[in-house]
Amino acid sequence: MPLAPERLREFFCPDSIALIGATDRSRWSLNTFMNLKNSGFNGPVYCIHPYKDVVHGEKAFRSVLEIGKRVDLAFVMVPKDQILKVLKEACQVNIRNFVILTSGFSETGEKGGELEKKIYEFANKHDQVILGPNGNGFIHVSKQITPYGLPLPHSLLSGPVGIVLQSGALASSLVTLSEARHVGLSLLVSMGNETMMSTTDVIEYLIEDDATRVIALFLESIRNPDEFRRLAHKALSCGKPIIALKIGRSEESARTAMAHTGSLVGDDTVNDSAFRQLGVIRVHSLEDLITTAGILGYIDHLPGKRMGVVTPSGGACDIISDRAKDEGIELPAFSSETVNKLEKIVPDFSTVHNPLDVTGYVVVDRTLMLRALEVASGDPGFDFILCLLDVPRIKPDNPLPIYEQFRQAGEISAKSKIPIAFVTNACVDIVSFGKEVVNQAKVHFIGGIEHGMKGLGKALWWYEKRKNYLESQRASVTLPFVNHSYFKENSSLVTWSENEARHFLAENDIPVVPGILCSSIDKAVAAARQIGFPVAMKIQSSNIAHKSDIGGVSLDLKSDSEVEAAYVTMVEKIMKKGDNRLEGVLISPMRKKGIELLVGILKDPLWGPVLAVGFGGVFVEVLKDTSLRILPVERSEIREMLRELRGADLLEGVRGQPPVNIEKIVDVIYQLTKIATDNSEYLQELEVNPLWADNSNVEALDAMVVWRQPAKIF
Repeated sequence: MPLAPERLREFFCPDSIALIGATDRSRWSLNTFMNLKNSGFNGPVYCIHPYKDVVHGEKAFRSVLEIGKRVDLAFVMVPKDQILKVLKEACQVNIRNFVILTSGFSETGEKGGELEKKIYEFANKHDQVILGPNGNGFIHVSKQITPYGLPLPHSLLSGPVGIVLQSGALASSLVTLSEARHVGLSLLVSMGNETMMSTTDVIEYLIEDDATRVIALFLESIRNPDEFRRLAHKALSCGKPIIALKIGRSEESARTAMAHTGSLVGDDTVNDSAFRQLGVIRVHSLEDLITTAGILGYIDHLPGKRMGVVTPSGGACDIISDRAKDEGIELPAFSSETVNKLEKIVPDFSTVHNPLDVTGYVVVDRTLMLRALEVASGDPGFDFILCLLDVPRIKPDNPLPIYEQFRQAGEISAKSKIPIAFVTNACVDIVSFGKEVVNQAKVHFIGGIEHGMKGLGKALWWYEKRKNYLESQRASVTLPFVNHSYFKENSSLVTWSENEARHFLAENDIPVVPGILCSSIDKAVAAARQIGFPVAMKIQSSNIAHKSDIGGVSLDLKSDSEVEAAYVTMVEKIMKKGDNRLEGVLISPMRKKGIELLVGILKDPLWGPVLAVGFGGVFVEVLKDTSLRILPVERSEIREMLRELRGADLLEGVRGQPPVNIEKIVDVIYQLTKIATDNSEYLQELEVNPLWADNSNVEALDAMVVWRQPAKIF
């Protein structure tokens, strides 16, 4: 069961802490004790040792039963076979919250997993909450509470970023990195084995935490995708960005699939698509995790992509211009009024355009950058300004001019009607003097052009995603579904032939190209005449997923003789393979002018049904031009999927070709997702390839359906 944020508020805000298993011989114990003392924790810290009278210079107690005072949190460091005893004793004195540092549980195998299960069952029965085991604890910076087993800096910067990690040692690295980049933290939690408290529990706590503006995640796995999806939507609604560094990217899928969809949808591809769909910003380095979190935590809402740039370097202007193109950030020209004002400020040898290089004359005139920045920030053609300004590293004999310069920068930023993003040239540590300067200026400095531009691009994407999400929530209408169940009783996968799949789709209001199933040459010829030449002939068998790969498709047959010859060749070839599920051949009319798409729905083991839309036909696996979403989706998202395709212009019509009927395509794809949702308990794969469209019509030309159950109910 999920732990409510109210329950976790009690957990993360203890007034008293017991260190159970405290000993001077353990660095874990000493680190935890010193972290609590150095962070400014004002409550009592009780050291528990069964034999010692003094530990860490403090009076020690034999057990929690001897303390005689209230204990809000127990930090447990005893051997694993003593954990249950600790929980039972704690239960007698109403200790309800535990960080279990001890390892050797489910991460080591079945035996450890059994012990972990017993610990969970006892704690759950007695209203105890466990963080861990096999976790380093948490760092509640905003409350100065640090029960954490690795060394921490003596002073931690409190700020807007909450961090949740499915990792131990990397937690310390992120603390170090955030301190170096001067990004303040609200709460950091190292999850351990997540026996009871889960990553999603802490995410929800941070969503409701007033001290947290942005949530950063280091994820090894997503254990509860439904809960993750719910919280991603909640975070979007509440305006709290989630940034995730998800490890485990692999080109090889963990499963096999008969349809093209399976070869296109790898596990990490689905994760990536799910994050985009849910408004979760994905990054691929610790540096980008902290930098992007800092941007969203400190800089006010970025209203659009029009960026003005003020720098002291022409080379930096070039780098920023290139990266702006990569990130989809616009660099509009200065207004004529802004140009006139800037020309009166910058040297004669400077060219006034965006990005603006005020030149190295800043060495002579320290006010040049800020005067130009103040003018540029007043240009109505920009949504935000990027100002390139390095933080000082060496304190001069007279630091007052530096303090004054950065104080003015802070004032300009505070008065500006649009956000100003201060970015350093390179991603270097902000040293103690630099921290003094920026603290007085009350501005945040983004670390380096590369990470800064990437982070700004991610932030702009999130703001747009949230805007679209809120609009869709206001406009969305849930339509009733007709529930069709085609299979029962759990069993192995069953694949339908194209003919069976076509009937199924037609029954569910999908437009399907006409077709006649034939079991002889004469019937095939008669069917071709009835339909009208030219025709397509396709072999029909539930054993054959990709008919064209084995010579099971003949196209553009224009006469009786061509139909006869194709039938003989095709059937003989298949019969030689010993196919005992051969149903015959399907005769259909040819569809020539138009666009061919692939629409596939695959049951992902983590996220459930996943929709893939791309350009189809025989080149689908070569081009791999697809867009993915986890179900359910709205029509607006399907339109967005079509726009994401590299070949999207083909849908609008190119070189004299008429555009296709996009709205009809959207309707058909949406109906396919309804079919998949209705039958999600049984459906493994559904693929239409190709879905053919011209300027007025849309038809499924071929289809495949794979079920997990064999017994039909009609």
